[in-house]
Amino acid sequence: TEVTPELLLETGVISKLNDGVKILASGAVEKKLTVKAHKFSSSAKEAIEAAGGSVEVI
Repeated sequence: TEVTPELLLETGVISKLNDGVKILASGAVEKKLTVKAHKFSSSAKEAIEAAGGSVEVI
């Protein structure tokens, strides 16, 4: 599954894209995800990669 800032906006997770999107760690990642965002916290990056996913800075 690919998660992008546009998808987060469409689903109502975020309200605007003006300042970019930073992914923070909260909870557990249980699925393999490809996450594209402007910034990642180190713990969020570790959690995504530990679940077999990948991160891409855009």
